[in-house]
Amino acid sequence: MNRPRVTLKLATSLDGRIATASGESRWITSEASRAEVQKMRAAHDAVMVGVGTVRADDPELLARTAPPSANQPARVVLDTEFSLQPSGRLFASLDRAEIIVIGADDADGKRRAVLEGAGARTLGVGRGPAGIDAEAALTALMGVGIGSVFAEGGGQVAASLIAAGAVDRLEWFRAPIILGAEGRPAVGALALARLAEAPTWRRVALRELGPDLWESYERA
Repeated sequence: MNRPRVTLKLATSLDGRIATASGESRWITSEASRAEVQKMRAAHDAVMVGVGTVRADDPELLARTAPPSANQPARVVLDTEFSLQPSGRLFASLDRAEIIVIGADDADGKRRAVLEGAGARTLGVGRGPAGIDAEAALTALMGVGIGSVFAEGGGQVAASLIAAGAVDRLEWFRAPIILGAEGRPAVGALALARLAEAPTWRRVALRELGPDLWESYERA
């Protein structure tokens, strides 16, 4: 396999939503679920999100474990146009963990240079159907020594990884709430015409975690 192993984490309502229509998402799942997520971050070489998640949530993406983890995963942001602003909690914690921004290799070089000047590493890859080519992004990460990726959001990142056949494991935390059709979906459009085209996984674990359900799946 010429790409890192990918675990996709989903923290959703029972109907598969990651936020309300207004974007409120803190906190859908319980403190117990969030503690497990921190352990998973620490066990991977990199944490991956889309630039929309960074803009919406201003995350640090650090592994906040107890006791504190000796090694922090790299923080990877998928940002087709290198439009990320070098500010916020992500860049304020640059001394604790690397930031890797992956965008299109034909995007604006000036914006890419600004990110590099602020201390981020940038990688340019080809474009895909809806942003950058997910498979190419993973191959590029493998090229800089990333062997495992913990993908956390949002819906378009999840969809692009699933469509590329690149999700090896799903870790799904479901809270006992319903957000309705207007809520933001955990997985973006996959454009599937037939059930036979749907990617499948095999459930390997099912646990109760506080009020939540935690399901683990491996690729079928």
